[in-house]
Amino acid sequence: MTTYGTIPAELPRPSLSMILQAREQIGSIVGSRRKWEDMIKIHALNLPPNVNEAARRIQTNVVFFKTNYVIVVALLLFLTLLLHPVSLIIIAIIAGAWLLQYFLRDNPLLIYGFVIDRSTIITVLTLFTIAMVFLTDLMNNIMTGVFFGLTVVLLHGLFRTVDDLAAGDEKGVNGSQC
Repeated sequence: MTTYGTIPAELPRPSLSMILQAREQIGSIVGSRRKWEDMIKIHALNLPPNVNEAARRIQTNVVFFKTNYVIVVALLLFLTLLLHPVSLIIIAIIAGAWLLQYFLRDNPLLIYGFVIDRSTIITVLTLFTIAMVFLTDLMNNIMTGVFFGLTVVLLHGLFRTVDDLAAGDEKGVNGSQC
């Protein structure tokens, strides 16, 4: 017996499984961050005595607090984009185009009877993204937010002492979750 041409009783829900998978990945990434209390210890902030110590502090803090730093940069980028709502709308349009045309599409795209393959969709979406970024002031706003976030991260890494980080590092990332 063939099932060609029959309508299945239940339609698959790829978007729901994608959302659940994305939620699990984000949860595991956010779960690997260090405690915010460890990151923001007021008594652990001071000037480094020399340039070598400053470089060592920055390197150690970036390795130790990398997930926290990514969260801080993303939050500051988002707050910067909130000050420019047009840029936020453009990012939402770009993300929506990628989601609807590439990530959530199971069937091939048909336009006037012609099948458009995935590589063509990727090319068009990439060109659309590049055009929107460079034809608007989106690039300037993104670079401003990232620069501001990286400046905060660099200053924290410079002033945060690393003496108490080595003792807590034996527990590993999972042992020091929030």
